Amino acid sequence: MDEAEQLRTWEGYIDWRSRPAMKSRHGGVFAASVVLVVEVLENLAYLANASNLVLYLSKFMHFAPSSSANIVTNFMGTAFFLAILGGFLSDAFFTTYSIFLISAAIEFMGLLVLTVQAREPSFQPPICLSTATNNTCNHVRGGKAAILFTGLYLAALGVGGIKGSLPPHGAEQFDETTKGRKQRSAFFNYYVFCLSCGALIAVTFVVWIEDNIGWQWGFGISTVSILISGLIFLLGSSTYRIKLPKGSPITTIFKVLTAAIYNKCFFMKHGNAVMSRETSPPYATDNSDEGKSKSQQNDEINTETQDFKFLDRAVTNDPAHQALECTTKQVEDVKIVLRTTPIFASAIMLNCCLAQLSTFSVQQAATMNTKLGSLRVPPASLPVFPVIFIMILAPVYNHIVLPFARKVTKTEMGITHLQRIGAGLVMSILAMAVAAMVEMKRKRVAVKHGLLNSTEPLPITFLWIALQYLFLGSADLFSLAGLLEFFFTEAPVSMRSLATSLSWASLAIGYYLSSALVSIVNSITGYTGHTPWLKGSNLNHYHLERFYWMLCLLSGLNFLHYLFWAYRYQYRSRTSS
Repeated sequence: MDEAEQLRTWEGYIDWRSRPAMKSRHGGVFAASVVLVVEVLENLAYLANASNLVLYLSKFMHFAPSSSANIVTNFMGTAFFLAILGGFLSDAFFTTYSIFLISAAIEFMGLLVLTVQAREPSFQPPICLSTATNNTCNHVRGGKAAILFTGLYLAALGVGGIKGSLPPHGAEQFDETTKGRKQRSAFFNYYVFCLSCGALIAVTFVVWIEDNIGWQWGFGISTVSILISGLIFLLGSSTYRIKLPKGSPITTIFKVLTAAIYNKCFFMKHGNAVMSRETSPPYATDNSDEGKSKSQQNDEINTETQDFKFLDRAVTNDPAHQALECTTKQVEDVKIVLRTTPIFASAIMLNCCLAQLSTFSVQQAATMNTKLGSLRVPPASLPVFPVIFIMILAPVYNHIVLPFARKVTKTEMGITHLQRIGAGLVMSILAMAVAAMVEMKRKRVAVKHGLLNSTEPLPITFLWIALQYLFLGSADLFSLAGLLEFFFTEAPVSMRSLATSLSWASLAIGYYLSSALVSIVNSITGYTGHTPWLKGSNLNHYHLERFYWMLCLLSGLNFLHYLFWAYRYQYRSRTSS
């Protein structure tokens, strides 16, 4: 009876009513497709505001351009960094299913607060009537600022929980067969495609409404969008297979590290021998009589790794305390996490470059001629260029490039995750070089026409800014899909949601780094009494081109760092190696 039940159910998975998930009924392409539809609406709700927020803060909340840019990068950084919390809770205590629903409700409340503030003049700062070059308007303060930041960071908390739970929830719908792994790879490609679909609506339709009808309508559309996304997610409940939480992965990591250090420093002094990894079974548990358990663990981990040998000391014949008792599998899991850390670190600089999409690039476009014929294009709609490019490239990559690469290389992956990430890093270097040259051209036009101190649009088309958007969009496609799939497939099963959230965490740290670099650059360049590169209310007085060249140089050094670790990385999965 038990064997028959095993054949019919997914081991370690349940349905939304906490019953065993059935192989004939739960998981698969349809369940993952519902997740993709949900992501379109969720990203629409998030990006409709994030892409235009810098202008809302400067024009309606009266923050300076650099302050607005920092608020936006801190908001977006917090949202993505909180994905770690969503991933951790999904793995440790709750499920990806429940975390998504809770997070969607929190984001809904945050957007509702922002909608009310944008609609009620009493919750906004006084209208600024100054037209001087150096704007003396006071930015929003006190209780009104509290409303603004409460709404922003409730939305950030919700976005973080969704980013940490929704991608792994969709990826978990596929099994570990060759067909399942290929479908999962396609899922991550189309996940980025769906991000772009939501972004396309956000940066065109919603941004136009915000600029021409009112921000209360823009926030309102986002609020309704996240509500509908939650309802659609619920409609797919009967099709999902939901991974059971397996306890805190962070606890496992700290236990192994603590045991290794303790056994090295104290335990061996008392004559207790540390098990030799070379003389013991590769994936033995602590109980030598549990042969069946050993066999199961041998099936889970394919090869014994020889790096991070100091962690081997965590496995002992006679642990000093039961709390420090570690299995060889736990040690191997921690080694996997440590091996992926340099890849995670390499993505931070790339995401620092991507942060420019929502900050200085938008402000640059706002100083230029944004007309296409008789149509005036909102500066915040500039991301439409990389978005459309991603929407074209993602299906081409999945249906043409990837099958061709698999055929040529005769491997399941065709193009490895690390190769995709590396391509994204190269694109980010080119993007910053192009951005610097475009800014130099923009300022030459301002000088030539005597408009350095003017707020009038410069006689240069904003389409020049589209060039850096195309390169940054390409970088985003290659890096994000590569990182999501890399962390999900390489991570131990008990840590998949947390590991996948590292993709978003690298984006968060990249946004924080962007804010920090702006502050550091201003401090250094203004130290000797000179005007800081990135300070003031007039973008024409900024030395933005120097900032972009600096990012280009840092990105080049980061790419060399990435090559060092990527070249030495050995894939965990059988098919990838």
